[in-house]
Amino acid sequence: MLEESIFNKLEEIIEKYNNMGTLMGDPNVIANRGEFQRMAKEQGELSLIVDKYNQYKDVSKKLKEAEELINDVSSESDIKELAIEEKAILEKELTGIEAELKALLLPKDPRDEKNIIMEIRAGAGGDEAALFAAELFRMYARYAEKKRWKVEVLSSNYIGIGGIKEIIFTIEGKGIFSRMKFESGVHRVQRVPATEASGRIHTSTITVAVLAEAAEVDLTIEAKDLRIDTFCASGPGGQGVNTTHSAVRITHIPSGMVVSCQDERSQIKNRDRGMRVLRSRLLEKKEAEEKAKRVQERRGQVGTGDRSEKIRTYNFPQNRITDHRIGLTLHRLESVMEGDLDEMLEALVIADNAEKLKEVTVG
Repeated sequence: MLEESIFNKLEEIIEKYNNMGTLMGDPNVIANRGEFQRMAKEQGELSLIVDKYNQYKDVSKKLKEAEELINDVSSESDIKELAIEEKAILEKELTGIEAELKALLLPKDPRDEKNIIMEIRAGAGGDEAALFAAELFRMYARYAEKKRWKVEVLSSNYIGIGGIKEIIFTIEGKGIFSRMKFESGVHRVQRVPATEASGRIHTSTITVAVLAEAAEVDLTIEAKDLRIDTFCASGPGGQGVNTTHSAVRITHIPSGMVVSCQDERSQIKNRDRGMRVLRSRLLEKKEAEEKAKRVQERRGQVGTGDRSEKIRTYNFPQNRITDHRIGLTLHRLESVMEGDLDEMLEALVIADNAEKLKEVTVG
């Protein structure tokens, strides 16, 4: 049975839906093409909830009729048996409709369907942190491969032992941000480094950022606000990769944000990649500022998305991975590092949806 707060929310939606139908017949609204299209889109989204709620009420009515037959002392035994069977079927159907209704009521994140730009940086721990940063990149790349998503490296800074100081890459596919947005934060690794003779466990940290890739229509960047410098690219150890000024450093003057790209031999390609990263970072900054201004910020959300927030620990000696935000621990770290992330990510999505539903029913 749906909670009273959800019933109240649904009744509000039906009232809004009916009012919108009336408004859309207003000649002034019809004459305003932009406003009419906006309202038509919103009404279309609300209609999904209204139709599902009507279905819920219809099944609830049938269930009540079946229960009345069962409790009716004058009913014949064969009719009661049929009513009992129907009751079981209707209860199962109603449970499914309730779950669908709750999902439809969840606030939509407009970024959920966007592709993402991920940034992985080695933090505390020196070479060991750089090595784990490389392993995290491989983990995400393997997961993307299983999902048939496309991965493209935009910028990277490898060190000689196979570690990564920093790597920036895109992942393209359906609904990626909705799945990966909870990976932003500090990832901590505990293990014995290969170079550690005494067998002592070291702790290192890696920072991960997940940005919804911004399109040009999402954010306007004025040319006068950019300073673009070119320089010769370099590889591991500092040796020259080429002698042309193909590497690009883009500075966004108003924010002081700096992006460098040097993986491509073409200056134009490096500039294009740099602008993709810069645009997405600026959009993230803008959305974070807008979020901070909201008076009724959701308090119990699954992580803030802050890059300084410690979200997960990878303990290799115990083959254990723990997500601190939801208290989930899995004792199969090896398979997770091979890209088996679904169980962890699904748990985060479910926890976040539960918090969103609280917001809907309280707000």
